[in-house]
Amino acid sequence: MKKEYLLLLFLLSAYFGHTQQKNKITYEQLKEYEGSYEYTNKTTLKIAASPKDTLLYAIINESKYPLKPTEKDVFQNMSKENVTFLRNNTGAITGYSSEGNTFNLLNKKVVFPKEMWYPRLNVTKDFKYVYVPPKKDPLDGLATGTLDNSGLDKALLNEMMQKIVNGSYPNVHSVLIIKDGKLVFEEYFYEYNKTKLHELRSATKSFVSALAGIAIDKGLIKSKDETVLSYFKDYTFKHLSDDKREITIEDLLSNESGLDCDVSNPKTEGNETAMNNSADWIQYTLDLPMIAIPGGNGMYCSGNPIVMGKIIERATKMTLPDFAKQTLFKDLGITNFKWNFKPDASSAETFCQLYLNSRDMAKLGLLYLNKGTWNGKQVISKNWVQESFTKHSVVQGVNYGYLWWLKYLEVNGVRFEGKVAQGNGGQKIYVWEDQNMITVITGGNYNSQSSSDELIQKYILPAFKN
Repeated sequence: MKKEYLLLLFLLSAYFGHTQQKNKITYEQLKEYEGSYEYTNKTTLKIAASPKDTLLYAIINESKYPLKPTEKDVFQNMSKENVTFLRNNTGAITGYSSEGNTFNLLNKKVVFPKEMWYPRLNVTKDFKYVYVPPKKDPLDGLATGTLDNSGLDKALLNEMMQKIVNGSYPNVHSVLIIKDGKLVFEEYFYEYNKTKLHELRSATKSFVSALAGIAIDKGLIKSKDETVLSYFKDYTFKHLSDDKREITIEDLLSNESGLDCDVSNPKTEGNETAMNNSADWIQYTLDLPMIAIPGGNGMYCSGNPIVMGKIIERATKMTLPDFAKQTLFKDLGITNFKWNFKPDASSAETFCQLYLNSRDMAKLGLLYLNKGTWNGKQVISKNWVQESFTKHSVVQGVNYGYLWWLKYLEVNGVRFEGKVAQGNGGQKIYVWEDQNMITVITGGNYNSQSSSDELIQKYILPAFKN
């Protein structure tokens, strides 16, 4: 029996070893697939070969998704779908097919900078991090300081930097800390720097919440108790019911609309991908059947803040980005941003998200930490900030305010209460009221486990556990 067992182990080992060897591919071979290609909804993507981990990546906008080889010219994406590259009669790559669709190669000569693959270039094995205080930029309005007397642990931050740079925490793009009103720590990795815009993904939702508060403060939206459907009288919706007529603006903000839409439940009708590819995201969302009363169950539904954004546009009679530009962004000194809020199929791969640099992301946290004031001006009412940071629902097991997560991180049995705007990939704007601190982390761990919370738990918060 033991001999048979050992023989089975040997055969399995040989099989998997053979399979891995068969699928093994060199960096130079991967480079053959590089280029710009057609993609869905009349968009494009890039295919790039990484010299760091010898993998092929599909790059959609700013996001990199690994493609793992399974056989010659066939790779598997993160959804376990096959991506098959196509060749002409001379053997040259002409495009790829996936899920029954064919996409053509557009441009073979695409340059991919080396720094996009490494946290820091030209780092030797004996690399030792040296702290450099952030430099003040008179244009962004952020005060700067040093770690001295901040209460933060320099040794822990040094260890964090060592591990990010050596790749122990991959795809971290930036780490910023504001303590006692001053930016005291600021580090960037890969191709990111203090001016480069970063996609916020669902952290955009907290900016929508801020703009909703400003619109209410200005009387452009009468109340958070206004019904949603009253803003869409030109629409005809399916599954119309008394409950659907009762959905309020507050229900959108607390993710308690009651619509059959929950990212954590694959059986709900409100599939996010289906919404993204629909002609009108407002129609798609408000067409959904009701499965709970408004204000009842918290369900994470990306359609809710999208509808909220459209309500702001209709109430203010301007686009959401323009309203942000004339109010929130103007007051915070945010001039460098990208925001294409078009809730239809043209935004299927950009998700109507906001793009900001890390410093400007930190400003929203600092504004809320300071109860809505910036340089002595009340940008958002104190009441709105308090309401946004008050528990209104429980979403995916976490307390939830108005498009803000009310999360705690635990360090050696000590709970640290935070308010966070967060998005796929590791985008985090944390407000730590008790520590008078803001932490901002950006990253590229899309559709996979982000290390952002772990970095805060292990290297930032322990300094305050006593």
